[in-house]
Amino acid sequence: MANTQDFNGKWALVTGASAGIGAALARELAKHGAKLILTARRVDRIEALAGELRARGAEVHIVAADLNDPAAPQKIFDATEGAGFCVDILINNAGLGQYGAFCASPVEQELSQVRVNCEAMVRLTRLFVPRMVERRSGWVLILASTASFQPVPYISTYAATKAFDRFFALGLAAEVARFGVKVTALCPGPTESEFFDVAHAGAFKRRGMQPAEDVARLAVAALARGRRTLIPTLNGRLTAFLVRFLPVRLITHYVEKAARPA
Repeated sequence: MANTQDFNGKWALVTGASAGIGAALARELAKHGAKLILTARRVDRIEALAGELRARGAEVHIVAADLNDPAAPQKIFDATEGAGFCVDILINNAGLGQYGAFCASPVEQELSQVRVNCEAMVRLTRLFVPRMVERRSGWVLILASTASFQPVPYISTYAATKAFDRFFALGLAAEVARFGVKVTALCPGPTESEFFDVAHAGAFKRRGMQPAEDVARLAVAALARGRRTLIPTLNGRLTAFLVRFLPVRLITHYVEKAARPA
């Protein structure tokens, strides 16, 4: 039976590893013996994390890259798999959001969400998964969100990108399962991280947000088992279940009122 021991000695590439869930996933994978390739645009952050993990005995490699740049996925591939690293675990964690009325938000910020959350994820997956298929082994984690189960006013683009991510993960999982490659869509709810501050999305903060470490622990275990979707909170699972039976117009009506900017 598959378990996290299978990660021992394997190279894991973690995007967006500079903070939050990405950093927590890197730490969790290291606990299970994985060797880490950390990538993010904030070099000082990943260097600090790399130092922490090396002090604990992990082997760590760094690739600085900004996934808002269309050339970044190829740069990451060339510096890893192209340089002789055998990447068996791909963690597509990097992402960003933006809170506010779509008609008033900077268009570049909206497009950046599509580039990073969708385009860069697809590019990276397309680069690394063929090698996994050839080796008949591999794991891919794609960060979606509980926001992927329904439209969400005032983070409309973000929620749409996460719906894309979740559906992409589920489709890919079915394609590559026969080759021994496991794909998991991780759908966390509000998590303790800097995401809400960076996205100016304080309206969506909740009391008792889940620690990033708990999300990472559950995600790594689910990835090892080949679970195709993980919603790591009970509230998130209930929400995902209930929205199947409620009209979308009703959901968006109440969310719009609750989340409307002051």
